[in-house]
Amino acid sequence: MASYVLLLKEYEDSEKVVYKFGPNENIMGKIELNKLTRKFSELEVIPDQNIPSKFYFDRAAQRLAVCLMREGGVFPDRTAFES
Repeated sequence: MASYVLLLKEYEDSEKVVYKFGPNENIMGKIELNKLTRKFSELEVIPDQNIPSKFYFDRAAQRLAVCLMREGGVFPDRTAFES
């Protein structure tokens, strides 16, 4: 089964980065990555009970971990998790 999670950067500073995440631009939650502690927080769940927010949150976190670890801490304005 293919999965796709869109991530749109909302805020970034030296300590944290915040992205909107979800299946498309109309249905999105919010995730924060603390760059210092490397911990993820779900600031807002996806506002649709028929969409499993945890599924999208886990994949959004996975994509941001790649940005932090493999891509040298570069967080693009727009990115996606695709599998």
